[in-house]
Amino acid sequence: MKLSILVVLAVSLVAVFAHPVFAQNAFTPDQVKFGPAPPFLTPGAQLAVLEGDPMASSGDFTVRLKMPDGYKIAPHTHPNRENVTVLSGTIKVGMGDQFDASKMMSFGAGSFAYLDPTMHHYAAASGETVIQIHGMSPLKINYINPADDPSGKK
Repeated sequence: MKLSILVVLAVSLVAVFAHPVFAQNAFTPDQVKFGPAPPFLTPGAQLAVLEGDPMASSGDFTVRLKMPDGYKIAPHTHPNRENVTVLSGTIKVGMGDQFDASKMMSFGAGSFAYLDPTMHHYAAASGETVIQIHGMSPLKINYINPADDPSGKK
């Protein structure tokens, strides 16, 4: 009985991973493809979409954001809860309406945080940092100071 369950499980796994599918639902690290980040982030970061459409008006999404050492995101909020897992490097996060490096806390690989829409926060990468963000679309940044929004700058 145990052997037959193992055989069925093995055959199922081979079927799932051996056949190409239209929408990829499992990734090895080398299959995660990064591209330019959306214009609401300053140049330098890269984004990989793993699941869903983060720019849609609704639905689930999962993305990875790769940031170079020293990359900063000005104080902002999000329309929906942001769930963040640090995969590599260190992300420093501060709370409030003004970027103040002295008030930031460091979160290394393996750390997790969720930030509700009312939380005004800012961030910076220490070393090359990759975070995974999941939540409900749209993925949007509402900058506290509109002048910090790079999407309107040329």
